[in-house]
Amino acid sequence: MLSLCLKEMTWTTSMLVRPISTSSRLNDKRRTYDAATILDDEKKGVFRVLQIGRAKDEERKWRKRGRQQAPPPPRSASMTPDQSWGSVWPAPRTFHPATVPLPVRQGVVQTKAQVVPAKYANAELMKIPNFLHLTPPVISTHCSAISKFCTAWPKGLETEEDIDKHFPVTITTCDHLNSNSSIRDRRARIVQLRLKVDSLPLDTHARDKMIRLVGDRFDEEKGEMTLTADRCPYRGQNEDYCKYLLTALFHESWTVEDWEMKEVEDKEVFITEEGDKREALENLLNNGEDEVALLRYKEEVRKLLGLPEQEVMSDL
Repeated sequence: MLSLCLKEMTWTTSMLVRPISTSSRLNDKRRTYDAATILDDEKKGVFRVLQIGRAKDEERKWRKRGRQQAPPPPRSASMTPDQSWGSVWPAPRTFHPATVPLPVRQGVVQTKAQVVPAKYANAELMKIPNFLHLTPPVISTHCSAISKFCTAWPKGLETEEDIDKHFPVTITTCDHLNSNSSIRDRRARIVQLRLKVDSLPLDTHARDKMIRLVGDRFDEEKGEMTLTADRCPYRGQNEDYCKYLLTALFHESWTVEDWEMKEVEDKEVFITEEGDKREALENLLNNGEDEVALLRYKEEVRKLLGLPEQEVMSDL
């Protein structure tokens, strides 16, 4: 019985004793851990400690040092009047109050204090896009940088009349942006071609025929015609179709059919013979009837018939 108890006590003691202890080594802060010491500890059975992040004592020192140091002043406080703003705000970015040296205010006025929210902690200033990167000095710098890639403005195009003379055709297209699964927009395929009829080499007959063929696409006040194409699926196809229509109209205007040859020339407007000038009649037939045109035509007829001029009495 005694021998059995001794055996149990011996087994219990052997289970409680740790063959290798690392607590003394790990807690020894004065010990230097270099490569040779770590390899020596591994041979003795001491496990290497895996440390992730900053140690607790270093973390404690870092926080203490951070509380002692005051935050740096905003950048706008140290700016000088000759500060290069292009270096401060070189590209589009969200509004930053510490960088802008201006007392910017935006937002709803507080009812009690009657104060507009300042630039600090102001979410309204961060919502809207700003153009602080496009100041006049920065734009001048950009223009001077890209000026070497530009060519001189061609001579002979100083006025709008010169531009219309040398470039009579104007093609207008539109681009549309939308939040859709497809980037294509059916309205972007529409092409509009505008051209002044007087810029084409047409004689009287060809010009008259061109205006008749175009119809209501001709603006008499501006003297230009407008061709619009949207039947093709792509913009380039519609542009080619407009150019094809213009070419077909030009050649058709110069074509003289047999039925166009008449004893009395068919004109778009009424023109009297040179020996018998009838301005009132031409104005009445070409521009339509109104009260003034009818009175002038009446006086013109009375004059041709040799009747005296009619006296007009005012009702006032």
